[in-house]
Amino acid sequence: MGFSSWRRLLMTSVLFSHFLIFSFSQSPDSTQVEEPKKKLSWLRRTIRGFSYIDENYVEPQHYNWSVMLQGTYNYDYYRLSSTGGNEQSVSFAPSPTFKFGPYFGWRWIFAGYAFDIKNVAVSDLKQEFDFSIYAAQLGADIYYRRTGSDYKIRNVSLGKDMENEHFEDLAFDGLSVGITGFNVYYIFNHHRFSYPAAFAQSTMQKISCGSWMAGVGYMRNSLDFDYEKMQNTLQKATNKEVKLDSGLMFNSVKYYNINASVGYAYNWVFARNCLFCSSVSLELAYKKSRGETANEEKTGFDINNFNIDGIGRFALVYNNNRWYAGAAAIVRAYNYRKSRFAANNIFGKLNIYVGYNFGAREAYKKKKR
Repeated sequence: MGFSSWRRLLMTSVLFSHFLIFSFSQSPDSTQVEEPKKKLSWLRRTIRGFSYIDENYVEPQHYNWSVMLQGTYNYDYYRLSSTGGNEQSVSFAPSPTFKFGPYFGWRWIFAGYAFDIKNVAVSDLKQEFDFSIYAAQLGADIYYRRTGSDYKIRNVSLGKDMENEHFEDLAFDGLSVGITGFNVYYIFNHHRFSYPAAFAQSTMQKISCGSWMAGVGYMRNSLDFDYEKMQNTLQKATNKEVKLDSGLMFNSVKYYNINASVGYAYNWVFARNCLFCSSVSLELAYKKSRGETANEEKTGFDINNFNIDGIGRFALVYNNNRWYAGAAAIVRAYNYRKSRFAANNIFGKLNIYVGYNFGAREAYKKKKR
């Protein structure tokens, strides 16, 4: 073997040794970078899956923070009725309220406070808490409401001899309602359909798309009703003797509602940066109640059956990823019926808002550069 061959062999050996040293010296860092990708837990994979979207259909949020001004219009309607041969019904609704206030958000979460425009300095029994969170795959609503006792009679049906005109808009403070509940739902086509684009303004829907949904929920509804005050109020308005049916002669009732729902939602992109969303879900609800009635037996009445309820969600949004404005409405309808008594409850809210996003995420800072 000549000198040149030995030299080539020596150089090859030196290069190979340097390669081995470099590889071993870099392997710990490489392991630190690659190993987490190989060892992601199922929980972390699931959480990451919540945010996965098809960017051909949905534009991700570019910013971390948001400020918003929002006005909220609340509406409640209750109808109580007896069933059987002597059917009677009374409908109540408080004066609608409008609240206005600032909100501050970070990614999925918004928090703020709204003031009652008409009664800023008035303290009453009304309390309200609504919290919603929308991810790509899951949505959740939690609500807590105490209505106070400023109801007005909207409609009365007590028989042929009692004319409804005497009772319309008659103030009645003998009714108080409390509602507590939650709904959790799964979005099947979550890669291409974005609920947050319609109700959280955290993404933008690029192409019209829809999705089926399924969920579960729970609601507790407490109803305090002074039937004697009701009779006296109606008698004063007509100067006639009023006798409520035994099905309406109760003092308090508590309803428990466990439900499973299925529905469909569609995002219609009718112009650039403009979206209209319509979402309807039907619930098969198992309901049970306890109550106190005014009859001598004190046996009360139970509602232990299945009913169909409904939830509607609607939104109109303009969003260019920096500025956004729009309106969103959520309406819930619940029905209870038994051999002696029935109750129908509709309550909802309309939000009107305008907001501004800021604090670009790191990935979008690099794109701008």
